[in-house]
Order: sequence, then C-alpha cells, then structure tokens
Amino acid sequence: MHGKILIVEDTKELAELYMLYLQNEGFECRLAYDAESALPMAQHEEWDLIVLDLNLPGMDGFQFLELLRKSKSVPVMILTAREADEDVIFGLGVGADDFVTKPCPPKVLAARVRAHIRRTIAIQTRQNGSVVKFGPYELDVEGMYLTKNGEPISLSAREFNILKELVGNPGKPFSPEDIYARVWGQEYGDVSAVGVYIQRLRKKLESDPANPFYIQTQYGMGYRFNPEAFVEGNA
Repeated sequence: MHGKILIVEDTKELAELYMLYLQNEGFECRLAYDAESALPMAQHEEWDLIVLDLNLPGMDGFQFLELLRKSKSVPVMILTAREADEDVIFGLGVGADDFVTKPCPPKVLAARVRAHIRRTIAIQTRQNGSVVKFGPYELDVEGMYLTKNGEPISLSAREFNILKELVGNPGKPFSPEDIYARVWGQEYGDVSAVGVYIQRLRKKLESDPANPFYIQTQYGMGYRFNPEAFVEGNA
C-alpha cells in the first residue's frame, strides 16, 4: 500500500518507531517533532494522512489543526493520551478525522493508518464523477436520483439535498443549523424540520433505522455520513 504520511510527535524514539512500522507497510513517511516545524510542511506539501500528537511543546495539536484547516483538508489522525469526551468533541469540531489513544502499539497504529488510507481511496474512487456509490446505493448528483441495486428510491427535493450534503462530506458532522442553512437556504427557521427529514431518510436507507449505519448521530455535534459505507463489503 502506498501513501505519504507526516508524523508529528515530540518523542523522537516513538516517532521513529512509528515511521519504521509504517515504512514496512509501504508508506512514505516524514517526521516533525513540534507543531511549528510541522505546519509549513503540512501546508506546502501534499499528504495522504497526518498523524498528530496533541501534547506538543509550544503550539499544541489543537492549535496546529485549527491553523491547518484554514488552508488544507488533508485527513488528520490525532494521537493522544487524553480521553476526555470534551477533547474528542473539540478535536472533531476543529477538523480531526480520527482519534487514537496512547499508548498505542506501533503495529496497531500501522493497522489504523492502513485502514484509513484504504477507506480514503475507496471514497475517492466512488466519488469520481457525478455518481456516488455506497453499499447497494448509487446517488446521481447531477441527475438528482437515488437507486438501490438499480431500483429507484423516491426522494423529495429536501431529502435528496440533505443526503447529497452528508454523502459529499463523509465523516464530517453537520449540526441541524448547518443543514438548515445549506438545504433550506436560510440562516434562521424551524431547524426541528431537519430531524424529521433525517428520520425519513433513515427509513428509506437503513435496514434498522433505530441503529443507523449510513446516517449516524454524533452526539453534541449533529449528523454525519459514515465513511465506512464506502468500504467494499459494507452495506
């Protein structure tokens, strides 16, 4: 498997160990031991994934991520000893794609990175062109219709546009206010309508709407489309 990984970790021995394991998996890796030196590398080069420690000297991982997200959408996997829900919620809110709790054995980290890269490749492949494929479904963005195993599924314009926003940003949480502004085109209004449409979509997409696989609730943040839906074999 190929991919270019930036590891931002201040413990040199650990960073070098992670790099060794990832290189053995076929990845190209570079190291940075603080956020100040990592930021220009992240901004001016193309990366498939950044593995980012939170507890860095000087600028911490959260500050690095906030600055990075002003110009780059590269996937970021946060590596942290912090387990507080507030840290996870904040990290996802500023643009983290995944969390790995330290201490993390290098072979486990390598497996997580491998899975993340494989998922990213699958998403990019399925989003090539106007038709997005996930599980047994195909969403034709230009034609504005959805099929399941080739059979059409009736969607209202609002249902389609909500699904399009979520599918187009897999893994990213949208608050009801975000969805209302994007789909209804209004900053203020009855955002409770969003929940009604989400339930309608789940009834049409999910085998078990009470335990959704595709459109998930990320508590405290809103709704997200499950990126695992793009991985071959998931439905």
